[in-house]
Amino acid sequence: MKRIKAVLEYDGSCYHGFQIQKNALSIQGTIESSIEKLIGHRVPIIAAGRTDAGVHALGQVIAFDTDSSIPVDKWQFALNSILPADIRVISSCEAESDFHPRFQALDKKYIYYIYRQQRGKVFYGPYAYCNLENLDIQAMQQACKQLLGRQNYKSFCASGSSVKNFERHIKECQLSQKDPFIKLEILADGFLYNMVRIIVGTLLEVGRSSIKPEYIKEIIQAQDRNQAGPTAPPQGLYLHSVNYGM
Repeated sequence: MKRIKAVLEYDGSCYHGFQIQKNALSIQGTIESSIEKLIGHRVPIIAAGRTDAGVHALGQVIAFDTDSSIPVDKWQFALNSILPADIRVISSCEAESDFHPRFQALDKKYIYYIYRQQRGKVFYGPYAYCNLENLDIQAMQQACKQLLGRQNYKSFCASGSSVKNFERHIKECQLSQKDPFIKLEILADGFLYNMVRIIVGTLLEVGRSSIKPEYIKEIIQAQDRNQAGPTAPPQGLYLHSVNYGM
């Protein structure tokens, strides 16, 4: 029995998130069905993160066990021959038998895109949050600095989460503007439920001058979801990469 590690990219527009669901199309279900077509039986896959409906990935990592005769480096091509065009395997290799994509990840990087022009919304709408408001970019950049470090981010966790520990370490949080996009890059050792989207929604409140940049610290200390901004739409969010220190 071999454990296969694969890196994926996918367009989440047509899927109800990564995690398999009854009566709904998911990334996990589509991949497991494709594996079954190749080897004749179903095998479960585990992933580095469970992206929500409409969220995309540039570097999702999965693992699964198989005794198939397909060479480990050929799984990329075998799966891509069956998977729909909006899910692609970038690479495949054999991993240690105890490799776990989520528990062994040292950090993950997410990117969020905001599109800033009226023209082009038809094309960019599924892949970025289209927002034409007059935003104070410098204030948003200042607010990003307040988010850095190891802190309790309960204020940035959506209800419905089952976690008991809300402490995470945000190692990088950078916002840049290059027309027609604003891009947020955020690297952390882990993320809470809807954490990045709530951070984006809060930064937008800063950009609108509804919240001062320094108030971010008070939001964190409050440990109250109601103190943070709204949850930004999923379309602009991408799981960029997962780091295992290898």
